[in-house]
Amino acid sequence: MYHGAPINDRLFHSRLTVSEGKAEVDLDFRDELCHAARSVHGSVYFKLLDDAAYFAVSSLVDDAFIVTSSFTIYMTRPATKGTMRATGEVVYASRRLWVAEAVLLDDRNRQIARGSGTFMKSRTELRPELGYR
Repeated sequence: MYHGAPINDRLFHSRLTVSEGKAEVDLDFRDELCHAARSVHGSVYFKLLDDAAYFAVSSLVDDAFIVTSSFTIYMTRPATKGTMRATGEVVYASRRLWVAEAVLLDDRNRQIARGSGTFMKSRTELRPELGYR
């Protein structure tokens, strides 16, 4: 589902690894991800953190598409080179609501952002057309 999404396949070229209640997303620095001051744009930080948290939650749900209902991000340092890695983990789970946290590190293992989000089940069933296996 992740790698088949056009935004990941055509634009971000990121890599996803998932285990139960956890996920990691890696993305290599590219100039086209930068704002005018030549560091990675905050929207990329959000995407990596949200993806890591989202797929940590999604690893626990096998019947419905999950949606992000809120997400808070804290940007702590600029990224200007190397590979960024977001690691997400579920910290709360109920029948229809999950909370996950994510940390984004640069290639020197320094935190460059962190975030947390709430996620809910949608009414959309997971189907092969969505890339679900």
